[in-house]
Amino acid sequence: MTMLLGREEMRFDFGGAKFRLPRDKALLGWILDQFLYGEVTGIQCGHWLYRAPSLEAAQFFARQAVEELSHVQQFLRIYQLIGAEPRPAHPVVRFLSTGAMGQDYAEHVANEMAVGEGLVLAIFYALIDTVEDEGVVKILEAACRQEERHVAFGEAQTRLLAEHSQALRDRLLGLNLVTLFAVDQLAQRIQRTLDREHEVLKQIPAFVAQLSAQLELRLRRMGILDRPLSELSRPLKFWLLTKAYAGQGLRALRPRPPLLTRTYLQDPQVRALNK
Repeated sequence: MTMLLGREEMRFDFGGAKFRLPRDKALLGWILDQFLYGEVTGIQCGHWLYRAPSLEAAQFFARQAVEELSHVQQFLRIYQLIGAEPRPAHPVVRFLSTGAMGQDYAEHVANEMAVGEGLVLAIFYALIDTVEDEGVVKILEAACRQEERHVAFGEAQTRLLAEHSQALRDRLLGLNLVTLFAVDQLAQRIQRTLDREHEVLKQIPAFVAQLSAQLELRLRRMGILDRPLSELSRPLKFWLLTKAYAGQGLRALRPRPPLLTRTYLQDPQVRALNK
């Protein structure tokens, strides 16, 4: 299983700019704080393991939960390598990781796995290219290989689910308009409070613009978006946002899909034995 966007498409050219230790210990510590929170939210895989619609999905989430929680230990090792201490994550990161947690399987695979982990992966690639420490880079490279599998699974599942449902495509697009706004807000926070003259950080606006372009391209390749975002009018964007969040409220009132423990005999892996 391969990602719809390859690594080279997701990389940003920082022109040789680097985070250098010990000079940038505080900056790298702040970046790690955001990632550590995101990795701790790997426990959310347990929710989707319980709500998995198929044996394939359950098997994937079981493996993913182990991998995400192993990343916690890997990031704690990076803290040790750079001599920093973990601190709270930014509110926008907490919102993207838990506040915007999907209400159903489609939202989870699309927004959390394909889009959310896709954004994380692009930042992993950026750190690999800019952190001047071989130990840190080695840990990030190992984490990337696992994140790539998570993103690819989310993309594939999203394409299957959205293929025959315009309503689902509209809902996922509306929710991702919020993700684009949140990413922009976080970038502005970085620009306001961190060193604007730093060789890496001064390129953040261009990097975030590329992240947004990647998100748009991923949405198009997953079949959620059928035209450039620039061609969506403001009234249409507002309607998509309103429709998406109103729909979330209504779905909360509907019965949940049956658990896998009730449907497993109809699962493709089980039914294949009856052929």
